[in-house]
Amino acid sequence: MFVRIVKLSFHEENIPAFLENFELMKDQIRNAPGNRFLELYQDKENKSIFFTYSYWETEADLENYRNSELFNKVWTFTKKLFNAKPEAWSADKLVSLP
Repeated sequence: MFVRIVKLSFHEENIPAFLENFELMKDQIRNAPGNRFLELYQDKENKSIFFTYSYWETEADLENYRNSELFNKVWTFTKKLFNAKPEAWSADKLVSLP
């Protein structure tokens, strides 16, 4: 399992549209095959910056999601709202303390 971290930066006036769409799509994203966890964070200082954290069983699962109709629908809507190019990282979790 690995963690996918995506930084998203929006024009301020587009934040409500992003949040509304995320609310509509979050369960479908979370239930994509191989997705085990999904969270959305908003930066405390710059309210236009958000991060998604998702846990994926395998890289193939993430790639299958990225090539899916669901991702295409989400991304087509979301990318119109950005004020900067999104950034993404895949990381292996080494330590987790509950």
